[in-house]
Amino acid sequence: MYIGSIKLRNCVVSAPMAGVSDKVFRILAKENGCALTYTEMVSANALMHNSCKTLELFNIDGEMQPTAVQIFGSDPKIMAQAACMIEKKKPQIIDINMGCPAPKIVKNNEGSALMKNPRLIKEIIEAVCSSVKVPVTVKIRAGWSPETINAVEVAKIVEEAGAAAITVHGRTRCQFYRGKANWELIKRVKGAVNIPVIGNGDIWAPEDGKRMLDETGCDLIMIGRGAMGNPWIFKRTIHFITTGEHLPPPSQGERIAMGIRHYNMLMEEKGEALAVRQMRKHLAWYFKGLRNAARMREEINKLDDAQLVIEKLNKYYAEYC
Repeated sequence: MYIGSIKLRNCVVSAPMAGVSDKVFRILAKENGCALTYTEMVSANALMHNSCKTLELFNIDGEMQPTAVQIFGSDPKIMAQAACMIEKKKPQIIDINMGCPAPKIVKNNEGSALMKNPRLIKEIIEAVCSSVKVPVTVKIRAGWSPETINAVEVAKIVEEAGAAAITVHGRTRCQFYRGKANWELIKRVKGAVNIPVIGNGDIWAPEDGKRMLDETGCDLIMIGRGAMGNPWIFKRTIHFITTGEHLPPPSQGERIAMGIRHYNMLMEEKGEALAVRQMRKHLAWYFKGLRNAARMREEINKLDDAQLVIEKLNKYYAEYC
């Protein structure tokens, strides 16, 4: 499978997720066979102001490729300028976010708010595509609301404007992440365009990924929340799609060990103070359903010293192994 000139080794990719898909998350996803990872979304406006925090979001140095950098904004000129800046960091793909439902994003007519303005969508994509040489992709939602579902119409515009692929999250902005994703709509998009279609929404297990491919005919599948605290889902999904057989899920000890490794990698990447705060949510995901997990989360969330957290995690690991 290709996106533009970029060859992917399989059909399973990782979703861009704000506050989640940082460099460590992407490294672990790639280690587990993920064909393509995306950065957290980068504000084009903030990039124009040389925000250090924003620049860090698309630090892809040393990562296994391919990696896509995702940007968001609503001004075609600024989006094009931001894409030029990002291209200098040598991403394989630049992705445009037109699906984020967060209120602070849509209030500025960015993210999924663009689904209400197909003309502006076309202008943004054309501006970005004409400014960079790398493939440009776009991520959209089903529409703004159940009454204004327009993913098929928008997908045709995305293709016409020059994008190399499109990701469709089968929910409207009004749904946020509630209810079921509309896979039938993904199927309709696939039948309406000739560029690769990436299906997104409600892939929680390997069989979900296989079923999405079968039911929608999409070219690739994108796993988002199902990968939180679960990097093994990429390897297990690829294996199931390829062979029809299930790899065993990670053991309790493996889940705790990966949580510890993730913690150490994040400390090395971002420093102890930031790692202590950011790993709280990741550890909650890794330990979900484990014995005494609620107690462990409560104790860890009270700690601000990284070494004390590691000691407690090692003790927790010893209880299982």
